[in-house]
Amino acid sequence: MSRAVPLRRAPLRRAVCALRAALGASRFDVGLVCAGNALMQRLNGDYRHCPEPTDVLSFPLHQVAAGELPRPRCRDEYNLGDIFLGVEYIHQQCRETGEDFDDILTVSPARVTAAHGLCHLLGYRHDTKPEWEQVRNALGPGRLCGVWHGVDRMPRRRELRLARC
Repeated sequence: MSRAVPLRRAPLRRAVCALRAALGASRFDVGLVCAGNALMQRLNGDYRHCPEPTDVLSFPLHQVAAGELPRPRCRDEYNLGDIFLGVEYIHQQCRETGEDFDDILTVSPARVTAAHGLCHLLGYRHDTKPEWEQVRNALGPGRLCGVWHGVDRMPRRRELRLARC
C-alpha cells in the first residue's frame, strides 16, 4: 500500500532547474514524476527486470554520449525524457538513516536523487570508476554552485542504495 509522502515541490523544481542550467540544458524540458513503491516496482521490473521498488528511474528521449546535449530536429524533441522518483522508497530510507528527505531528494551527491536521474538523461553512467570520474569531472562542486556537493569520490554501493538484481 502506498503512503502519502510530504513533498516540497518548489525546492525540487529549483534544484532540477539549477542543474539543467549548470549542464547547459536549460532549453530542454524534463518530466519529473514522483511515484510510490508499487509503480516503481512495476517499472523497475518491466524495464530493468528487477521487480523491486527503487529510488530513481530515468527514461531518456535521446541517446547521447555522456556530457553531450541532444540535437533536436524539431520543437517536440526539446525534451530530455522522464525521471521517476521513488519518493516513498526514498522517504523510507531517510526514516531509517535519519537523513533529511528534502536534501536527499534534491542535492545530495552520493545518494540517488533528482540530480542523479537528470545525469542519466544526459548520458552519464556510474557503474565503473572511470564512468564515475567522468561524472565527477563534469559536475564538480565549483561548477554547480551548491547543487551537487562533494563529488570528489565514487560513492560506495550502499550509499547509492540502488535496487540491484
